Amino acid sequence: MSFISDLFASSDHPNSIGAKFRSKRQKDFEVFFYKVFSKNKPFRILDLGGTAYFWKNSSIPDLPNVTITLLNLYQEASEHPNIIGVKGDATDMPNYESGSFDLVFSNSVIEHLYTIENQKKMAKEIMRVGKYFFIQTPNKYFPIEAHYALPFAQFYPKSFTYFLLTKTKLSRLQSWKPEDAKQYLEEIRLLDEKGMLDLFPKASIYREKILGLVKSISAHNLRY
Repeated sequence: MSFISDLFASSDHPNSIGAKFRSKRQKDFEVFFYKVFSKNKPFRILDLGGTAYFWKNSSIPDLPNVTITLLNLYQEASEHPNIIGVKGDATDMPNYESGSFDLVFSNSVIEHLYTIENQKKMAKEIMRVGKYFFIQTPNKYFPIEAHYALPFAQFYPKSFTYFLLTKTKLSRLQSWKPEDAKQYLEEIRLLDEKGMLDLFPKASIYREKILGLVKSISAHNLRY
């Protein structure tokens, strides 16, 4: 891919700028992780909305006694023996008792829940089932909206954003299908630091920066 294509490509593409940031974020998370991990006892991780691919370049799945559960609205496939996919809803996890997991992890999911009520439910469940948590989301006030790769699109009227997505190729150098644009505009509710602290009152905030601007924020309780 060219530099321009890499810049505008989805973070799911391995050469994209977004993927590079995700890789850096994963390494930063691992610094926090190793402060609480003990190889002498089982360590259970619940990844909400995660994929086996996300953990491909991580050393964590290969650690002794580590298991990672990927919880999605559909069952995520995994070939790694320590990573399993389950079907479930991050806003309601009655199958798991309080403190079932040593760590709950989530990457760019909590902003996709449509309403503040659903975000509160997810946060409450995270703090209930996990002893530790690390929950990342794009920063609402970063100049480039993370999902559309458009400057300040989070502040446009939705009708104007819909026009840009479906009638131009300004978003990631392609036009969106109308149904995809409509769904994203309905489901995304971006958060800022205050919003994350309202959801996770006792959390610390890890800030991912580019050129001095906060690109994404992670609420966590991995203090040391």
